[in-house]
Amino acid sequence: MKISKVIFLFPLISSFCTAQDFQLNSPDKKIGVSIKNNGDLTYSVTFNGKEIIQKSELGFEFKAEPAMNKGFAVIDKKVNTINETWKPVVKSKHSEIINNCNELQLILKEKTGLMRIMDLTFRAFNDGVAFRTKLYRSEKNGHRQITKELTTFNIPGNPKSWVVEYGKYSSSQESEFIERQLSYVSEKTIAGLPFLMDYNDNCWVAITEANIDNYPAFYLGTNGKSNDLTTKLVPLPGEEETGVKARFDDEVFTPWRVIMIGDTPGKLIESEIIQNLNPPCPITDPSWIKPGMSAWDHWWSGEVKMEMPVIKQYIDMASIMGWPYMLVDWQWYGKFNTPEADITKWASQIDMPEIISYAKSKNVKIFVWLYNSDVNRNSAYKKAFPLYQKWGIAGVKIDFMDRDDQDMVNWYRDIIKCAADNRLMVDFHGAFKPDGIMRTYPNMITREGVMGNEYYKFSEKMSPEHNVKLAFTRMLAGQMDYTPGAFLNVTKEQFKKQTPAIVWNTRAAELSKFVIYESPLTVVCDHPDNILNQPGADFLKLVPTTWDDIHFISGYPGEYVAIAKKTSNDWFVGVMNNSKEKEITIKLDFISPGENQITIWADAKDANAAPKNLKISTQKVNSGDIVKIKLANNGGWVAKITKQ
Repeated sequence: MKISKVIFLFPLISSFCTAQDFQLNSPDKKIGVSIKNNGDLTYSVTFNGKEIIQKSELGFEFKAEPAMNKGFAVIDKKVNTINETWKPVVKSKHSEIINNCNELQLILKEKTGLMRIMDLTFRAFNDGVAFRTKLYRSEKNGHRQITKELTTFNIPGNPKSWVVEYGKYSSSQESEFIERQLSYVSEKTIAGLPFLMDYNDNCWVAITEANIDNYPAFYLGTNGKSNDLTTKLVPLPGEEETGVKARFDDEVFTPWRVIMIGDTPGKLIESEIIQNLNPPCPITDPSWIKPGMSAWDHWWSGEVKMEMPVIKQYIDMASIMGWPYMLVDWQWYGKFNTPEADITKWASQIDMPEIISYAKSKNVKIFVWLYNSDVNRNSAYKKAFPLYQKWGIAGVKIDFMDRDDQDMVNWYRDIIKCAADNRLMVDFHGAFKPDGIMRTYPNMITREGVMGNEYYKFSEKMSPEHNVKLAFTRMLAGQMDYTPGAFLNVTKEQFKKQTPAIVWNTRAAELSKFVIYESPLTVVCDHPDNILNQPGADFLKLVPTTWDDIHFISGYPGEYVAIAKKTSNDWFVGVMNNSKEKEITIKLDFISPGENQITIWADAKDANAAPKNLKISTQKVNSGDIVKIKLANNGGWVAKITKQ
C-alpha cells in the first residue's frame, strides 16, 4: 500500500505569537497538539476542546554534557498527512488496518554552546497522539550517554487511574492494576504501562509506548510536582537510578511516546495506534507464521517430569480439538539455567524426534520452552535455532528475562530476528509489555508480561476484578499470553492454592477469555482429562485466535467487559463479570441484517454454587436485537453468531 504524504501550511500548522509555536490536529480535528519553543521546549494536547495534557516538558540530560531542553531554534519543519491501509500478517484485531494521521517534523538546533541538533516528530491520529525524538552523534567520537529523559505528561485535575506499581525496574511485569486517584502517584512510584485514566465527560486516556528499539522502556512516577507524570527510563545493568539509561554512538530514535485517547474505554481497546507506529514487515515470505491454539504440558495440572506418555496425551488433545500446536515446557533439555545446560539436546527420558514425528502424524507442531540464560550463553541460540528448524519445531517460548533496559530490548530484537531467519515463532515469558513489534516481526506471536492464570496455582492475588481490568489496561499494549482454559472451576470459598490448579470463576467466564483477550498464539493451560468431552470444550474447538474486526460493546474496568470479534462471516461475543452477580443487555447492532443464528454458552442457574455448569442454547436473532444476559458471581457469557 502506498502512503499518501501531502504538505500543508493551513490548517494543519499555524503560527501564533512567533514562528516557534506550532499546532497539529488529528484528521477529524477532535485532537489538537500545541508545541511551543519559547525558551523551554513544551507540548500540550486537547480533546474535543478540553485540555487533557497541560504544558509538559521535552528534553534530555546526559553524562558529561549539558542538558538539551531549551535554547533551540527551529531550522526546518515539515507537515505530512499519512493515509494508508495495510494488511497485517497476523490479524490480531483487524484484517485491514487504517493508518491515518497528520505529522509535524521539527528540526531543532541549539542557538549557543554545542549547537547540537535534535529532531522532534509528532503524529496526531483520531485515536491518540504520538511523538518521538531523534538524537545525533556528538562532536567527539564514541557514545553519548543519556541519564534522564525529561518528557513529562502534566495531567489536569485528579482523574481516576489504574496503576500497576512494580516497585522496581526489573520484574516479570506480573502485577494487578489498582484503581487509584492520580494523586496517589509520587516520586517513588514506578508505575508500569499502559497507564489508564478516566477523565469523566467522555474522555479516556492511556499512556504507553511503541517501537522500542536500542533504547530502554519507561515507567511513570512524578518529578515532585503533583500530577506531573515523568518518564522514568530503566537504568542499564550496574547503573543506579540516577545513572546512565542509554548509550549510543550513532543516531538514535526514542520509542514513540503514545497518548491513546477516546470517548469510551472501548475506543482504546479497538485502537491500532501501537502497531501503526511500527515499521512494515521486512520478512519476504511470512506464510509460515501460523497463529492458533496450543496445548501445554503438565506444569499447570501437575509436576513436570517430562514423560513421553504424558507429552503424547497432550498432543492427542491438540489433535482432537483441532489445535495446531503443543508446547513442551521446561526440563525437556534437562538441567536449565546452569552452565551445563544444552538447548540442542533433549533429556534422557524423552525422545524429541519421536515427539515431533508423533505430533506430525496428528497434524500438530511443537513449541519448546527455553530459559533465557541458556539461550544466550555462548550465543547458543545461533546454533540451536537452525537446528530447531531442521527438526521441524514451530516456535520457542523463552522465559525469565524480567528486564526491559536498553541491553535487554536489543536482545529481544536479536532473538526475534534470528528466529525469523529460521522460521520460528516466539513467545516471550517473564517479558516486558508489547510495543507493536508484531507488525514488523509477526513471528513475535505473543508474550506474557501479565498476571495470568498461572497465579491461581501459587497465589491468592487473582480475582474476577483483575481479569476484567486486564481488557482495559494491559491488553491496550497488545497480545498477552494469559494461558486461559482452566476447567477446574470453583467458588471463591472453595478456592485454595494447589496442584492441580483450580480457578474461582465460572466455566463461562473462562470461555470468555478466549474471545476477550488478545493472543494470536493462545496457550491452553489445563489437562486433557479436564477438558475433553467437558462442557465448554465444544466452544474451544470453534473459537479462533485472530480476528477480522473488533467491536467494544460495553463495560468498565473492574466491573465487566463485553466485546465482539468477527472472523469471516461469524461474530463471537465474550462477556466477563466481576465478583458481583448482575444482569446486563447487549445490542446486536454490529451483526449483519437479516436472520442470524446465535449459539450461547452461559452461566447455568446454579453457577454461583456450581461454577462448572453451563447452559447452552440456540436461537434466531437479527441486527439491532437486544439480548439480556444474567451473569453469575465471577461469571461470564460467550456466543457465536452466524449469518443464515
